[in-house]
Amino acid sequence: MDKRFANLFGLTEEKAIAVLDTPQDRLGEDDSRYIAASHLASCPSDRAIAALTRAIENTESSLDNRIVRRKSMESLGRLQAKSALPIVRTGLADDDCYTVEVAAWAIGEIGTEDAEILEEIAQLLEKPEQLYRPIIHALAKLDYRPALEQIRKHTHSEDEPTASAAIATICRFTGDYSAMARVVELLQHSSVNARRSCIQDLIDAKYYTALPNIARCPVSAIFRLRAIRLMAEAGLNSGELSFEEIQPSLEKVLRDRPQDIDLVHEYDRPPTLDFAIGELYQTDFGRCYLASQTLIEKYPNEAPDALLATYAKEAHNDYGAHYHVMKLLGWLRHAPAYDLLVEALHNPAPQFRKSRIAAAIALGELGEPRAIPELKTCLATKIWDLKYAALMALEQLGDLRDRELVTNDPDFLVRAKVKTLPNTVEQ
Repeated sequence: MDKRFANLFGLTEEKAIAVLDTPQDRLGEDDSRYIAASHLASCPSDRAIAALTRAIENTESSLDNRIVRRKSMESLGRLQAKSALPIVRTGLADDDCYTVEVAAWAIGEIGTEDAEILEEIAQLLEKPEQLYRPIIHALAKLDYRPALEQIRKHTHSEDEPTASAAIATICRFTGDYSAMARVVELLQHSSVNARRSCIQDLIDAKYYTALPNIARCPVSAIFRLRAIRLMAEAGLNSGELSFEEIQPSLEKVLRDRPQDIDLVHEYDRPPTLDFAIGELYQTDFGRCYLASQTLIEKYPNEAPDALLATYAKEAHNDYGAHYHVMKLLGWLRHAPAYDLLVEALHNPAPQFRKSRIAAAIALGELGEPRAIPELKTCLATKIWDLKYAALMALEQLGDLRDRELVTNDPDFLVRAKVKTLPNTVEQ
């Protein structure tokens, strides 16, 4: 379990249980049962599981309580709490389609071979107005092949994420991957949700052929990195992939040039500088990449000052825009941004992790030798993608003298990268 956000809410286990057990109308002004249930996902104790179970058993009908019940089921799923399976199962019969969705997902995480429970989940695919994608995912994770024909009915769903999940699951269950091209096509869908969903389906199907397509998909680099890493691990372990087949896609995502993205949006007319800067704050990264490319190609001289201005005004606190600003300052080779990039490189806040990677790449682009010691400090971090990006930047700057620090690194991708580095580098 990723522990980076485990104490994000500033709660102890004891406090979270107390809040979760408190009736909604008796809560203090700063207390939230939803946050308490979220926090307990990082507390794998019998006391936490019991508290989450009590929250689900509270069937009071208010919206607040329904949301808390869903979050409690989700937390039990994250804890893979087998003892909670009976209470989570009750959610499958709930009148609320979102509760049903979470219950199915949680059971998939907990795991079961109980044929009665598995068939109950499969029957939900026949239920009108239900959210089918998480149900299909749960059946796939639980490897319930008797649901094959029920899943097949959803391969032509008008909801693209549902169709994607159904196609990928059918391919996995039958071993016939000829239809996976339809899933790959969704990487270029106009909907960001469809693009993100199909990436998960490509991961689940271990469809390694799509690695280059995933690398070019216009979604956040974090989604693409996660996909490439999971597929790399599975493919290397099975012998179906070599690092040489993985490396180009992996490094393309870490470098993350907008011109290496297959853009799905376009402008009706050339945008103004202010408009392009504003697009860096979009939640659909496809729009951010289009704006980044525009700034590089159309406004190479004006963009650096505009980027520094938007950083000072808003982007310093918006982790999406922050990432794009850091990248662009590197692509534009704006030397006065050196101190800002070094600051971003060492920013410990979890939400700015991807900006640290962007800063490492940007420092390599600046070609500043004084960045070398800063980058070398990143070789001691526990963050694999930051280490990898630092190695890429150091290679670009021509100084690999300390690569022995990561020769035997715990991370398999970092170790593989070190093996590809030249033995001699000009100083």
